[in-house]
Amino acid sequence: MALIRTSSPHLHKASSTADVMRLVILATMPGLAAMTFFFGWGTLINVIWACLLAVGFEAAIIKLRKRPLGFYLKDYSAVVTALLLGLALPPFAPWWITLVGVFVAIVIAKHLYGGLGQNPFNPAMVAYALLLVSFPVQMTSWTAPFVLIDGGESWNILGFADTLAIIFGSADPIWVDNYTSATPLDAMRHRGGLTTEEVWNSVPVLADGIGAWHAVSAAYLMGGIFLIYRKVFTIHTPAAILGSLAVISSLFYIIDPYAYADPFFHLTAGATMLGAFFIATDPVTSATSNKGKIVFGIGIGVLIYAIRGWGGYPDAVAFAILLMNLSAPFIDQYTQPRSYGHAKAKRGMKGGA
Repeated sequence: MALIRTSSPHLHKASSTADVMRLVILATMPGLAAMTFFFGWGTLINVIWACLLAVGFEAAIIKLRKRPLGFYLKDYSAVVTALLLGLALPPFAPWWITLVGVFVAIVIAKHLYGGLGQNPFNPAMVAYALLLVSFPVQMTSWTAPFVLIDGGESWNILGFADTLAIIFGSADPIWVDNYTSATPLDAMRHRGGLTTEEVWNSVPVLADGIGAWHAVSAAYLMGGIFLIYRKVFTIHTPAAILGSLAVISSLFYIIDPYAYADPFFHLTAGATMLGAFFIATDPVTSATSNKGKIVFGIGIGVLIYAIRGWGGYPDAVAFAILLMNLSAPFIDQYTQPRSYGHAKAKRGMKGGA
């Protein structure tokens, strides 16, 4: 008697939280390397300092909550939060800025809501938004890319020790000012009545230094594609963010190219790629269904452009994501997928009752 040979179902071990977090950390490395190359050692120092603080605060609060220390520290969630905050901070951010930010992210935005999985807002963005509103001078003093310092003749003109001295307050502030400049979004937002073309030709950070931000954005894009390939998250949210931002910026650019920047500028000059792939895709604070993720992403893209164009802050990624975090439960309520065996999904307040 011949035996029927069939392929049996195979059970695969689900990825743990620690596995996912390690992949996210790995995916940010190209962006971190690009930022270190173009803007000096400051970002790397901020990330290391933030991670050390995050582990310390995480351990302290877990002890206070009388939870098993090893179990919670091994999920790497505190390290990822600190990493994202460190990447968002200016390279010359003082040490106490990072200290305040990590405390807010770990203790207030994460554990006061119940810990990982309970927080309604992305902890890193809560901390960044608070720092930006509370300390605008320190949070907007960005390092000039090395191509604008001495004509780019020497890479990382400020050594590791010099940068460390700046961050921890032992360097002369006047000397520090020689190595800072506006970001491209700052320059475009506060252009003093100049047309877009005039700003591009007259502001060094746009005329000669914009390539640094393009390279950093490309690095985060590669990291995001890697995470999609590894199925850490789906493409819906990032595609919706980038697509909606590209569409709305294209419309205004077509209407008046002298007053509005082109879509490529909006996609690559700020934290768009970092936000789209590494922050908005947080499964705890974003929408859950595929349709909901698209709505969630479109909302972020539109808000980014609106705040950049008519708001008080040049780069609006943090505020846009936080506002849509607030809207995520509402979006989920109205975008529930159809359950198997049912003709129609239960959506809205009646469906959830």
